[in-house]
Amino acid sequence: MARLAGTNESFIVKRMPHTGSQHAPDCLSYEPPAEFSGLGQVLGTAISEDPATGETKLRLSFAMARIGGRSTMPATDIGGNSVASDGAKLSLRGLLHYLWDQAELTRWQPGFTGKRTWATVRRHLTLAAQNKLVLGDTLDTRLYIPEVFSVEQREAINARRMVQWARAVVVPGKPHQLMLLIAEVKEIVPARYGFKAILKHVPDQAFSLDERLYRRMGRRFEPELTLWSAADNLHMITIATFGVSASGLPMIAELSLMPVTHEWLPVEDSFERQLIDKLIRDGRSFVKGLRYNMRAGQWLASAILTDAGDSPVPLYIAPHQADAEQWPEGIMPPSDLSAWAWVTAQGVMPPLPRRGRAAAMPTPVKDAAKAAAPETR
Repeated sequence: MARLAGTNESFIVKRMPHTGSQHAPDCLSYEPPAEFSGLGQVLGTAISEDPATGETKLRLSFAMARIGGRSTMPATDIGGNSVASDGAKLSLRGLLHYLWDQAELTRWQPGFTGKRTWATVRRHLTLAAQNKLVLGDTLDTRLYIPEVFSVEQREAINARRMVQWARAVVVPGKPHQLMLLIAEVKEIVPARYGFKAILKHVPDQAFSLDERLYRRMGRRFEPELTLWSAADNLHMITIATFGVSASGLPMIAELSLMPVTHEWLPVEDSFERQLIDKLIRDGRSFVKGLRYNMRAGQWLASAILTDAGDSPVPLYIAPHQADAEQWPEGIMPPSDLSAWAWVTAQGVMPPLPRRGRAAAMPTPVKDAAKAAAPETR
């Protein structure tokens, strides 16, 4: 139990930090081991929790202020992932993944079907941003997540939006403070000057981005954009830093993109989408694994089953170029856990582990490759 920051009498009930994996997989307090995802790389360095206050300090690799049009921090490539990206600071994508995890939007069970809306996503993300400190500020004061749009409430929504954006308005002679945006993208298209992002729930105000940022976005996020364009039931989430011109127009400085399913579960590619869709169709309970700062091609538990018995079951999709004969160093599950893997180069997805029978599933990649091989009889 920790005292709620800023009060004398209120408390928040929390488990001890880093003990979530000790709970039963079907417990509400269960969290997968950090090493199953990119969280293990950044926990304790980019993310520092203080159990005494309930606050978490975040170190970011991207700028939250500019002076004279220049960033006050070293420039990184689009998405906030520098060439030397590691676990010391969170990239833009890493921050989005952290908030998605903290908001428990990576968790799924059959009872959630039909109950996740943008209002639910927004509420959980807003709560997740509380008690998170960035450069001495609480993250929720720098975070803009659009409300569900209503024509009847248009004026009130716009008024609240402008009050929230006030700190990011350019003031001559002073550092230009930036805000964070998390929203669903409707389209990013050419404008009369440069380009503009049209966001769901903000139909009356486009966000501008210059041609350089637009071109870099197309190169850096080509796989994500291709996946999005090929599937009508995928949403595209953006996290971006933005400022506001003296005339009140929002201007994006940096951004990252994350495709999510109809259920708002993040997916990296068509293989992950197939896996997550099957888990949902089969009525399974699981936690979606996220990459944070990890590079593409590194092994990652795409999902962790929480309904397969006394132990969680990590589900891996082997990178196409991976050696299917052995687990890469650093991701072999603990000896008391089994693991499932889909070696996509070998063929169709192997059978998923059964509910309540974690010990009966294939282990590790060799068995998965054997299960995926076509029958000869």
